[in-house]
Amino acid sequence: MKSKSNPVLVLAAAAAIAGSLSACAPLILGGAAVGAVMVYDRRTSGAQVEDEGIELRGASALRQAIGERGHFNITSYNRQVLLTGEVPNEQAKQSAEQVVSKVENVKGIVNELAVMPNTSLAQRSNDTFITGKVKASLVDDRSLYVGAYKVVTERGVVYLMGRVTQREADRATQLARNVGGVQRVVRIFEVISEEELRRMAPPSIGGSRVPLNTPAPVTAPAPAPDTAAPPAGAAR
Repeated sequence: MKSKSNPVLVLAAAAAIAGSLSACAPLILGGAAVGAVMVYDRRTSGAQVEDEGIELRGASALRQAIGERGHFNITSYNRQVLLTGEVPNEQAKQSAEQVVSKVENVKGIVNELAVMPNTSLAQRSNDTFITGKVKASLVDDRSLYVGAYKVVTERGVVYLMGRVTQREADRATQLARNVGGVQRVVRIFEVISEEELRRMAPPSIGGSRVPLNTPAPVTAPAPAPDTAAPPAGAAR
């Protein structure tokens, strides 16, 4: 896949790399403005806080249970937890899931831990770069809203999480599959209807509501409510 020379693509990839070498480093936070894009998280503020707490408490519990015997990442989206990384044996994999299941507010676990030696720093760096390229593809597609997604990459496998419509899920999957270096795409979406998406549209700076999948520029005046185009519908 040829790289695109535009500022948004460069910014997104750079943000992912500079954030950390973690496979689950966020591109931007909900409600924050980066460049000309206003990001709005589709989770409630309470769910966002709980997800952060789950990740912190879960990581701490895993360090105590597994320690240096494995490499793991824990990513929570709307209380659904994704476990990725490497552990020395099947027992450690099951133990990790049991440990995280006891963390407060966890409602489900997708255990993608692999039984194999820990990956190298070079592999993790490459995974972070792939994450940046996938996020950049989401930013670059005007039919999608980057704030709806969380992207995790482990050994070239891209995991997509978020609250999205079927249309958005399919399009994001297609984009991720076309990114260089991606071996496979795993979808862990909470699928919502187009009608629910329209109801979730956040207020813009001027007080009017704008579509979630066409973020308004931070400095632009808000459109009048009767002129804002709703997201395109799609059958499942």
